[in-house]
Amino acid sequence: MGAPRRVHLTRESLVRYAGASGDFNPIHYRDDVAAEVGLPGVLAHGMLTMGLSVETIVPWLGDSGRILEYGVRFTRPVVVDPASGADVSIVAKVGAVEDGAARIDLTVSHADTTVLGKAQVRVRTA
Repeated sequence: MGAPRRVHLTRESLVRYAGASGDFNPIHYRDDVAAEVGLPGVLAHGMLTMGLSVETIVPWLGDSGRILEYGVRFTRPVVVDPASGADVSIVAKVGAVEDGAARIDLTVSHADTTVLGKAQVRVRTA
């Protein structure tokens, strides 16, 4: 389906997403709060990671309206370093084609760790 996609997230990305989504949970922007609750650092919003991942296939589809279904399991967090940010890599592969639809399997990773499990998109092929 094309080359793997890499998305670079920064703390600014998280602030922008918080504003757009209304999710102002401080684990997404405050190191002290993230540490207090036992997290390894400030985390990217799960829905941000999910949205960026599915966006990978939209140029191939030509129309996001062809997406019939999309689901993931959140398996590991994306920790966004205050200085260097975080890189998320997405690889899309056709897993199956049947009855006018295709299943696209997404492999989504950060720091050599899969962060979304069972990331699958069902799309209309015609």
